[in-house]
Amino acid sequence: MFIEEVMELVELIPLRDALVGLPGVNGLSTEQRKRLTIAVELVANPSIIFMDEPTSGLDARAAAIVMRTVRNTVDTGRTVVCTIHQPSIDIFEAFDELLLLKRGGQEIYVGPLGRHSSHLIKYFEGIEGVSKIKDGYNPATWMLEVTTSAQELILGVDFTEIYKTQTIQENKDLLKELSQPTPGSKDLYFPTQYSQSFFTQCMACLWKQRWSYWRNPPYTAVRFFFTTFIALMFGTMFWDLGTQRTRQQDLSNAMGSMYAAVIFLGFQNGQSVQPVVVVERTVFYRERAAGMYSAMPYAFAQALVEIPYVFSQAVPIILHLFGMMAVAATPNQHIAAIIAAAFYALWNLFSGFIIPRTRIPVWWRWYYWACPVAWTLYGLVTSQYGDIEDRLLDTNVTVKQYLDDYFGFEHDFLGVVAAVIVGFTVLFLFIFAFSIKAFNFQRR
Repeated sequence: MFIEEVMELVELIPLRDALVGLPGVNGLSTEQRKRLTIAVELVANPSIIFMDEPTSGLDARAAAIVMRTVRNTVDTGRTVVCTIHQPSIDIFEAFDELLLLKRGGQEIYVGPLGRHSSHLIKYFEGIEGVSKIKDGYNPATWMLEVTTSAQELILGVDFTEIYKTQTIQENKDLLKELSQPTPGSKDLYFPTQYSQSFFTQCMACLWKQRWSYWRNPPYTAVRFFFTTFIALMFGTMFWDLGTQRTRQQDLSNAMGSMYAAVIFLGFQNGQSVQPVVVVERTVFYRERAAGMYSAMPYAFAQALVEIPYVFSQAVPIILHLFGMMAVAATPNQHIAAIIAAAFYALWNLFSGFIIPRTRIPVWWRWYYWACPVAWTLYGLVTSQYGDIEDRLLDTNVTVKQYLDDYFGFEHDFLGVVAAVIVGFTVLFLFIFAFSIKAFNFQRR
């Protein structure tokens, strides 16, 4: 099986079934993560792989393991192109060819290294004035020392011009010749950007997200614990409250319990999802850059995987998707939390409970209609009390009439309320998807 071959190639067999975890927190070490990244790219069976400083941040032992993995990959017939920064002797001599550039992107040396860097050493020692390399000295360090701008001034030479006059320039002529298509050949054509259909990408992303959530039990456990705690607290605090509807205060108490449930559970879900989406977004950036899937399937999968968890808590999904949207549209979790908190405060004020819609000044009433919490509370209260014709003892008006006159809640409007709540959910989902697709907050 190809996957088994890849795991053996990058020496991941002993780490089978291990959790990747978070960098610097738990799971795989930095060196193991680099090998895993190589393995993920090899799954697509590419003929060429580009690596940006694969040994950075590693100690000598870890760097040697990673380079052994790179060498194993090359031995399978694949081409690996690496950028490398001040490598050790062993790492430097693991490469077959070298492209050396000086500041400005100008070529100084392009060609084979040779055994123990013999070709490289022979080339530079052949330039008049360049000091000989000492026995046992790192060829990479020596190469960088003798080709600095200061050395060029001392020697009165330009290494770029010297390279252009050397026979090694034949490499570029050969490369140019090989780059020309053969007569009669056709241009490569791919009907789609991705190898799989949109639906297949969605299913693959959904499968991946499901496993990611399954392997993150603290996230789910905290949410369910909080929901259970709130349910027990509210259940005992508002015991038998629903049967009491003979006075205005009874209705206010019932409405207050619904308002508190929406605020507590909705805002808590909106905040708790943000750190999870931040981590998942980092993975998405890497996998999208590798061409594994597009942004839209990922966004839909990220939203769909939350539905069973959210509906099992019996709370609206609006604020949950708002939390995801806030992360997608901002550079990091801290800014997302600040923006979300500002909206939560405004939505709390314009929910229709603290100040009923009929009491809000006309010039601010438009924001009530733009508040998802207000629509949620409208739907909850109206669905429970909006069609009750019993009269209140203290005002001698029906419950239905009281809700209409004081709060502006109409039972006949309930279908529109449900549609608007679904509309907010879809709106936040599409803003999340658009932000994931359009914005890239990576610092690289």
